Amino acid sequence: MKNYLAMYLGTPGSMKGWEHLSEEQRQQRMQEGMAAWGDWMETHKDILVETGGPLGKTKCIDPTGISDTSNNMIGYVIIKAETHEAAAKLFERHPHFSIFPGDCVEVMECLPIPTA
Repeated sequence: MKNYLAMYLGTPGSMKGWEHLSEEQRQQRMQEGMAAWGDWMETHKDILVETGGPLGKTKCIDPTGISDTSNNMIGYVIIKAETHEAAAKLFERHPHFSIFPGDCVEVMECLPIPTA
């Protein structure tokens, strides 16, 4: 089994559809989404390496210093799977984009640190 990082991505444009919901509708969708997310986490608890969570604001550090920046990453989880394809299939119809207004989930293998 290999480890895979799944990044939940979302842009400000992905909120389309939610901005026209009433507060009651938004809360109902939030409850539905959190229940589905919890079910997904429970179903896959045996392959969770790191439960992850939401991500906050971003800083960029480079040779010129530290600055505020932004990206589309809004959360993450680390899982175990036999193959990259198997890891990706775990996120088909995930609540991040099937209920919540997220854009997608990107999955990448966590590679070992090269040795000399």
